Amino acid sequence: MKVIRASEIGTYLFCKRAWWYQLQGYSSENKAELAGGSEIHQQHGQIVTASSRLKIFAYFSLILAILTAAIWFIQQLF
Repeated sequence: MKVIRASEIGTYLFCKRAWWYQLQGYSSENKAELAGGSEIHQQHGQIVTASSRLKIFAYFSLILAILTAAIWFIQQLF
């Protein structure tokens, strides 16, 4: 039984003829564009990872600020 990969489904949805050519073993003629696209995807992935880390850092900083303010407020009461 042949395993169908997500990239194969993507190729089929984008262009049925390109999918058929891929099944027949033909190689793509636009390898430079494909390599450039892969590089852009890698850069985008790095940006998404960095933004996720920044978001976690921002939440941590917010919680720390709230705790600091709460401690300060409690000390002012007593």
